[in-house]
Amino acid sequence: MSDMITADLVDLDLAAGTKEEAARSLAERLVRLGRVTDLDGFLADVAAREAQMPTGLDGGIGIPHCRSAHVTEPALAFGRSGPGIDFGAPDGPADLIFLIAAPSGADDAHLTILSSLARRLMDPAFTSALRTTTSPAGAAALIRGDEEPQPAPSPSTGTGGTAPQAPRAGSAKSNDPAAAEPVEAPERAEVPEPAGSAPDTDSGTSTSTSTSTGTGTGVRQGAGESEGDSGDGPPAPFRVVAVTSCPTGIAHTYMAAEALEHAGRDAGVDVAVETQGSAGFTRLAPGVIAAADAVILAHDVPVREKERFAGKPTVDVGVKAGINRAPQLIAEARDKAARGEVTAPVPADGRETSGGEGPGGSGAPVDRAGEPGDGYGTRLRTWLMSGVSYMVPFVAAGGLLIALGFAIGGYAVNKAPSVAEHFAWGQADSWAALMFQTGALAFDFLIPVLAGYIAYGMADRPGLVPGFVGGAVALTIDAGFLGGLAAGLIAGGVVRTIQRVRVPGPLRGIMPVVVIPLVSSAIVGFLMFLVIGKPIASLQSALTDWLSGLSGANAVVLGVILGLMMCFDLGGPLNKVAYAFAIGGLADPNEGSLKVMAAVMAAGMVPPLAMALATVVRGRLFTKAERENGKAAWVLGASFITEGAIPFAAADPLRVVPSAMVGGAVTGALSMLFECTLRAPHGGVWVIPLIGNPLLYLVAVLAGTLVSAALVILLKGHARRTPAPAPGAGEPGETHEKVTVAA
Repeated sequence: MSDMITADLVDLDLAAGTKEEAARSLAERLVRLGRVTDLDGFLADVAAREAQMPTGLDGGIGIPHCRSAHVTEPALAFGRSGPGIDFGAPDGPADLIFLIAAPSGADDAHLTILSSLARRLMDPAFTSALRTTTSPAGAAALIRGDEEPQPAPSPSTGTGGTAPQAPRAGSAKSNDPAAAEPVEAPERAEVPEPAGSAPDTDSGTSTSTSTSTGTGTGVRQGAGESEGDSGDGPPAPFRVVAVTSCPTGIAHTYMAAEALEHAGRDAGVDVAVETQGSAGFTRLAPGVIAAADAVILAHDVPVREKERFAGKPTVDVGVKAGINRAPQLIAEARDKAARGEVTAPVPADGRETSGGEGPGGSGAPVDRAGEPGDGYGTRLRTWLMSGVSYMVPFVAAGGLLIALGFAIGGYAVNKAPSVAEHFAWGQADSWAALMFQTGALAFDFLIPVLAGYIAYGMADRPGLVPGFVGGAVALTIDAGFLGGLAAGLIAGGVVRTIQRVRVPGPLRGIMPVVVIPLVSSAIVGFLMFLVIGKPIASLQSALTDWLSGLSGANAVVLGVILGLMMCFDLGGPLNKVAYAFAIGGLADPNEGSLKVMAAVMAAGMVPPLAMALATVVRGRLFTKAERENGKAAWVLGASFITEGAIPFAAADPLRVVPSAMVGGAVTGALSMLFECTLRAPHGGVWVIPLIGNPLLYLVAVLAGTLVSAALVILLKGHARRTPAPAPGAGEPGETHEKVTVAA
């Protein structure tokens, strides 16, 4: 922050009655110094940011800020208002106003300034010094960190009511500009030592350390434990884990974290905070969460992976409450723990639908990523499903547009001239060409999106750039779907490796926006172009040729396998693998890959349709709730939403799942045998006009549905016809049908 504010950017007698006037007055100083080129354009960007969420903070602070194309270099202007200016804070007007300007795209500078300033504003000595200084140069020096503020007169005063932060062991002095910067976080926090381990301090009290990346990606972990409850020492301190987040993931996120840590130290409570900032986040270690006595969620946006904290006493508030009422939140958490109030566990059966998010899901797989302690296979599946989840909408949009183009314009539509050069409004062929060419462009994103979001699942936002670059290289060298998988895994692995490297404080701010994208993209490009890309391209070509040559028995066997996979877990991981295999072939379509797509969708429709049919044919074998679910299953199955059969499988898996698998295998085999093709990756019966051999396709779906329905009726009927004793006798008597409900 050393060159971002000077005495010329400080106004200790800010004459403004509104926040707009205050922003203009401070922005004029930025214009005079050449930091802003267009005053009105910059102020429009400031107003647009202010419209998203007020930038006023309790304690008399306003932080208007924005990224703007009219800013030449990162800058900070400070104004002090006697009467105060309303910036939307609940406790009244602000007398300390910080206007932060960053060039468009300069996320590193923007985040560094905001996160650093946010932490310092939680120090009452810092805000007190700014309110009492009489020199613009002195105010600039305080903000830069060149001067150390004197301690506040009372530890109970200041923003948020928290005490000044005590210096941390081994930290830089507060007059060192680097001291205000966040500290690099390890990729995964360490699991704390069990109770009874040696304390970190001579007094045996617990300590807390804060770690975060230079741009605000952070996790604060409790470091060190007090002696356990064995009687050999003082009891273990009360432990709290917290998550803070705000819409922009910058100022409020880190101020709330700082306030909670201060309040925890004052109360003798171990507080470990996970800051879910704008540059991603590093998860609290499972051991830290497991050892916690309570949870505090201070957030204005949904908490990612909230299910990790289920089953514990939880205080759930807005992020500003974390800033302003941190001591009260700590006390409330202790009270809830004493009363035994806990949140309900998250259901374990949330699944995605075949085409993306399902009724029980909570978003993309990366948002439900496994814990660090999960096995590699589990994490690998999660990473791959992350890429597939984000790719599916591109497949659906592009595939349907291409299919509609063929349906309207015929198979010669792919040879039509560019619609940008020739388009006749009254000709159907032109509209068909428009749909085909738009869909083809959407398809061009498949491999980059797949690779980019696999890397995102592994390394969060820093993985996106090298992932997309690797996917583009895979597309360029014709490495196809397999190349995209490899590029995404390589990109995520490279970024995770770079993130483990500790760098000097001055470099932390540029790591996520300059260093990580530059280095990781160069490495991924080298590996994909010159090392592994060509072998993968050869393998992809061989797979394509194999699919193209599928016929007869080979095609039928593949159809059986795909049908079994689609119906085994009804939208789960194995279902997704088969679906991903099918849509991967659509990236470079040929006769074989179109057959595979048709077989996969046909088999996926069978389970819900079969259950719906069974509830109609033998309704008394099913509960009333299942019969109601059967009505919805007709529509779900017809729309290729395999998850419509989940309620039936959950109630009676040993009979429903095998029945569904047999029917799916029959349908998959028949679809391949009939040489049905499909360019649309979703839609069920609603895309029948786009299917090759549509009547035979419907025959395949109907056959599988009948087989599954018959099997489930047979199995349920056999299981539920039990011999009952004759009245008054111990011998088996007349057979009665008894309907039971599986647990």
